[in-house]
Order: sequence, then structure tokens, then C-alpha cells
Amino acid sequence: MSTSKIALVTGGSRGLGRNSALHLAQAGHDLILTYRTQQAEAEAVVAQIEALGRKAVALPLDTSQIASFPDFAQALRQQLSQHWQRSTFDFLINNAGIDARSAFAETTEEDFDNLLNVHFKGVYFLTQQLLPLLADGGGIVNFSTGLARFTTPGYAAYASMKGAVETLTKYMAKELGIRGIRANIVAPGIIKTDFTAAARAAYPQLEEYMSGNTALGRIGEPDDIGGVVAFLCSDAARWVNAQRLEASGGYSL
Repeated sequence: MSTSKIALVTGGSRGLGRNSALHLAQAGHDLILTYRTQQAEAEAVVAQIEALGRKAVALPLDTSQIASFPDFAQALRQQLSQHWQRSTFDFLINNAGIDARSAFAETTEEDFDNLLNVHFKGVYFLTQQLLPLLADGGGIVNFSTGLARFTTPGYAAYASMKGAVETLTKYMAKELGIRGIRANIVAPGIIKTDFTAAARAAYPQLEEYMSGNTALGRIGEPDDIGGVVAFLCSDAARWVNAQRLEASGGYSL
């Protein structure tokens, strides 16, 4: 039986999910990645992980489709048994996300519900569904955002979902602590990824403005975040629980 730690990263085909997966592989973990539509990108990340000497598989998952979670859990069981001869994995990283910027007064119910389903309802019920497969002594890392602390007009709905996830994470830590499972938050500031590309293109001065309000004088890169996730999935963080780690370079201090 394999003794490797296994991390499941939702939305692992690109952006912060991809970077987190690669950092976890570099730290010695095996990976299960999920992707919604970008299978080729996910398989490319799998190949990168395998080149690092770790095992990896990619599975399709739309985290907004709650009804699909039992089937996903069954597919996950099969992969764990086939590739690792295990019935559990060790770390769940709830990273998958979508971006939808709109002023509070102009947010549609459809946009609101899309954000809700991916960023809060999906996180809630996917984690619930996977609890029987999450090993005792493992961990959960939920992604939030710096926007839950500071404000940028246009992100009222998105930031509200992340605020809900931050509260949920404390409850996860409290209720799952009996199993030795830790739950923590990583809250990035603005990061130069596909996720923020539309906002940066629509507002050419955004990067300069954000950099000017950041103590370290720049916006973030994916490598600024993946290492934080890997830390939270390490023995070095075994006593870190129910915490929010903001990785924003010191924005809006």
C-alpha cells in the first residue's frame, strides 16, 4: 500500500489550482486534479507532476452541479483504489472558482447564483460528500480572497461568498477536529492569472493601482500562493487550524 500523501485540488488545470498542485508535488504529495472543461490542460499538469516523480490523475467535475457529487465520489473511489490501493485521500483543496464582476446595483440573480453555486454551495456540499474519503488526520484548505477584508467595487457578490466560506471553515475545523482534520483558509490578493485577466484588461491602470497600495510594491504571481497551500498541507502546519492566511503582499494596510 502506498504511503504517499494524496491531495485533491479542484480546478487544478490552470491558475492557482495548477500552481498549488505543482507545489504540493514538489513537497512530495501525489495529486488528484479536477477540471471542468479543460481536459488537455489538466492532462498537461498531470504530466508535469509525473515528471517530478509523483503520481497524478485528472477527473472531470463541475463544482456548481451539486447533483453530480455522488458520481464524482464514486469515480474518486475507483481512482484511489486503482492507482494507490487506498480508500482515502489526505488533503482537500477547494480552489475551483469563477469570476463575475458587477456593481452591487447591477448584479443579476443569475450572476449571483452562479457565484453562489461554485464558491459557497459547491464547497459546502462537495466537502460534505467527500468526508468519508478524507483520511483522519488530514486537512482542508479553502480559498477565500483578500476582498473579504478590503473592498474593491464590483465584487460584492463574489466577496460575500468568500466571507461565507471563511465562516464555514471555522465550523469545519470545530466539527472535524475530533477526526484530527484541520481546516484553513488561503486568501490571495490580486494575482496575475487567467482568473484576473479580464479585470486587468478592462482596467489597464488596475495593476499599477494595486501595486501602489501593496507594501511589497507589486501584484501577486501564482508562485506566491502555491507554497502557502503546500505549507498548510505539511507537518510544519500541524498546529495551524481554523486560520485565515492572507497572501496579498500587504495590500491596503
